[in-house]
Amino acid sequence: MRRLKHSTQYTSKMSIQAKPKSRTTYTGQVLTLYMVLATNLSKQQGLKQACPSCDASQICNCSFMGLDFIPPGLTAEITVLNLAHNRIKHIQSQDLKQAVNLRALLLQSNKISSIEEDSFQSLAKLELLDLSNNSLVHLSPLWFGHLFSLQHLHLQGNSYRDLGQSSPFSGLRNLTSLRLGNPQFSVIRQGNFEGIELLHKLWIDASNLSQYEQGSLKSIKVINHMIINLRNSNVFSEIVRDILHSVTLLEVVEIKFPVKIKSLVENSTPPFRIQKLMLKEAFFTDQTISRAIVSLKAITSLKEVEAIDCVLQGQGLWNTEEIARSGKSFVETVTIIRVIIQNFHLFIDLQGMEPQVNELKRLTIASSNVFMVPCNLARNFLSLLYLDFHDNLLVNNRLNETICEGSWPALQTLNLSQNSLKSLEQTALYTSRLPKLNNLDISQNNFGEIPDGCEWPKALKYLNLSSTQIPKVTMCIPETLEVLDVSGNNLKEFGLELPMLKELYLSRNQLKTLPGAAPFPNLVALSVRRNKLNSFSKQEFESFKRMELLDASDNNFICSCEFLSFIHHEAGIARVLVGWPDKYVCDSPLAVRGAQVGAVHLSLMECHRSLVVSLICVLVFLVVLVLVAVGYKYHVVWYLRMTWAWLQAKRKPKRAPPKDVCYDAFVSYSENDSDWVENTMVQELEQACPPFRLCLHKRDFVPGKWIVDNIIDSIEKSHKTLFVLSERFVQSEWCKYELDFSHFRLFDENNDAAILILLEPIQSKAIPKRFCKLRKIMNTKTYLEWPAGEEQQQVFWENLKEALKS
Repeated sequence: MRRLKHSTQYTSKMSIQAKPKSRTTYTGQVLTLYMVLATNLSKQQGLKQACPSCDASQICNCSFMGLDFIPPGLTAEITVLNLAHNRIKHIQSQDLKQAVNLRALLLQSNKISSIEEDSFQSLAKLELLDLSNNSLVHLSPLWFGHLFSLQHLHLQGNSYRDLGQSSPFSGLRNLTSLRLGNPQFSVIRQGNFEGIELLHKLWIDASNLSQYEQGSLKSIKVINHMIINLRNSNVFSEIVRDILHSVTLLEVVEIKFPVKIKSLVENSTPPFRIQKLMLKEAFFTDQTISRAIVSLKAITSLKEVEAIDCVLQGQGLWNTEEIARSGKSFVETVTIIRVIIQNFHLFIDLQGMEPQVNELKRLTIASSNVFMVPCNLARNFLSLLYLDFHDNLLVNNRLNETICEGSWPALQTLNLSQNSLKSLEQTALYTSRLPKLNNLDISQNNFGEIPDGCEWPKALKYLNLSSTQIPKVTMCIPETLEVLDVSGNNLKEFGLELPMLKELYLSRNQLKTLPGAAPFPNLVALSVRRNKLNSFSKQEFESFKRMELLDASDNNFICSCEFLSFIHHEAGIARVLVGWPDKYVCDSPLAVRGAQVGAVHLSLMECHRSLVVSLICVLVFLVVLVLVAVGYKYHVVWYLRMTWAWLQAKRKPKRAPPKDVCYDAFVSYSENDSDWVENTMVQELEQACPPFRLCLHKRDFVPGKWIVDNIIDSIEKSHKTLFVLSERFVQSEWCKYELDFSHFRLFDENNDAAILILLEPIQSKAIPKRFCKLRKIMNTKTYLEWPAGEEQQQVFWENLKEALKS
């Protein structure tokens, strides 16, 4: 028990002593975490300051920012880092450690002279590394040791003289393109390319290469395209022998061939892989070009030779005997562009080269001041199918020699564009000597005129007459054509009948409408781009039964309703129109100028203005007609006139001053009752003792005064108003509406000034409803009835006189 108790006390004591230590450890962990977070935050702030475009983006562009260091704070989110064109000198091991997902790293055009060995160790996903145009004096294999995904490596433009004693690329199994070399690069050793088996493109700047160890490039099994700058021709043969079985396309820049060239296939056995040789900026003389032709013949796989921007110094005095002894040439295509022949006017006709061109199938000599081909040489191009002489100095007189009888017997395609041909008739005549010619390009010659008839090759299917300044088209154009291009000639119309035509190009002319479809029943493609076309209708479009492509872009379209309706409702228009919808823009109306045709929708008013105006006019007329009919039926005019009279009356005092009252009564009666009123009632009342003074409209209205004012003034100047009612009164126009205005004023005042006299019995319901107050008075007030008997008439007069006096 004591031991247990002692042990318990000891344990408790130990726990108490351990607590301070645990608290210290926890505090230290918190501080460490805080420092890490603070450091990362500081780095991110530094990255944001050094490279603002690198914030919250997977592509970080920090080029041309004057940086002399790799900005800190790079994260795993970045996939592309562009630090080109800065002043970075050193790459340290920690600079790129966090950028583990980087796919492309661009460091070209800096001042990088040193790279720590493990700087790229974390970039296992890197696919593109560009270190070109820096100051690296050596290449270390350790730099690239962990770049397992690298496909593109650019190392050209540095200061290294060699690639080292071994291969710096041994770990780059996925490499597909490699660029290396510089003006100081002078040595290639065996083993420098070990580890590389396949390259799509290899570019070597070896302009000052002085030493090449045989077999250095043999380790690369396949190179699709190799470019090499090579001035030292002594190593050219050695390099070619190493790549005969690996390179498909060889491009050699700036080489100057020697008079004596070592064999290019020495100790090599066919089949070879190289198929095309490109020579750029090469220099030849009469002697060296002869040796080059002989040497290239030995490469039996070579099918195509291309020379661009080369210089030939000589007069064409080639060693044709040596060339002939070297055997058959396997080259089928020769392309010569911008060759400079010094003193080309002294160049002879290459006599003796005739047997060397028998198997040639394609020949291009462009931008090289060619003005003719001797007839004898032209007749030996027995297999030539394609001939391109564009941008030269051919004229019609020399063309007669170039295309003489029996020349170019198998020729199918001929390009004579951009020469100095002036006569279309002569050009057509000379080309008619080519029995198999079906494709002729004579564009960009200044013909100026076109005859009414021409003689062409009978097999001609394609003819390019674009930009030849012809003012019109005539029957000179052959009917056998399937493709015709007359673009850029300012043509205002096109009316030829070409039944075989499938493609017609009329761009850059002055056409205002589509050409008719009837002359071209087989047309499938039409281009009228950049003309003066305003629109085209559904009928025009559908008339081309086989149309698959229509290029009407870059015209000034008038977006009329008819045109827009066709565009919007034609289902297949988008599939046929080339450049739709971006290249189809409205020029008018002004409100939609610059808008795409397919996006414009005009309103109903804009599309059918005359119809809408006509409909509005018809509707207005109908509304007016309805209003007139309703007004007539419901006496609206009467109500309006009564309202006007009421408004006029409201402006005046309800009663005239006593001094202005000059009548005892104003009499309202129908014209049909005028005999009784004027001959009976007036005589009885005005001849009474004392006499009553009555106001009659016939007698007392002021001439020239508005009748409404006469009525209202007469009522106001009278003590009473007598209404002489009868059936004729009710059935008439109620005293022609003039006397009716008195009712409104009279009954509006709610007084007892009205005296009703019934000449004959009438029902109150017979009175029109618009005289509602008159109907009400007849139902609520007593009125006088004209009796038939004389005794009762006397009582009538007495009652009337009493009513007038009250």
